[in-house]
Amino acid sequence: MDSGINEGEIMMEQVKPDYQDFPLKSYDKIRYRDTDRQGHVNNALFSTFLETGRTEFLYAKEPLHDGNASFVIANLKLDLVSEIQWPGTVEIGTAITRIGNSSFSLFQGLFQNGNLAGTAETVIVQMDENTRKSQPLSAETSEKLAHYLVDLKKEN
Repeated sequence: MDSGINEGEIMMEQVKPDYQDFPLKSYDKIRYRDTDRQGHVNNALFSTFLETGRTEFLYAKEPLHDGNASFVIANLKLDLVSEIQWPGTVEIGTAITRIGNSSFSLFQGLFQNGNLAGTAETVIVQMDENTRKSQPLSAETSEKLAHYLVDLKKEN
């Protein structure tokens, strides 16, 4: 049976963090309308939960992007681990795992009642509003991001 993986291809290490591992924590209330025919939260809502954690970090206190710039998602990889059930809340952990010249990477975990429900890796690029091209992060923005830089890769 072909696994679809080429010989020599490296698979990304599975990371199974705890909510306490994240420097940034937020939550969302699960609504009945979030459920699907199977009785659990529809998998499309996982992206909405990630957005809550991401935007609370990037914009809630003060926007972290530079003047005349904004943040855009360049890549999002979401791994669904387990179901989320209604009623209740979902806890959202967010951390920075890489800071580049004009981009940075987020690692997020979604939890319900302490159980991991999903993980996501997101690459965010700072974009110049006029040129619509990537714009280098200022030293001030990079410094602010660095406060949340962690290595969540750990043995399971």
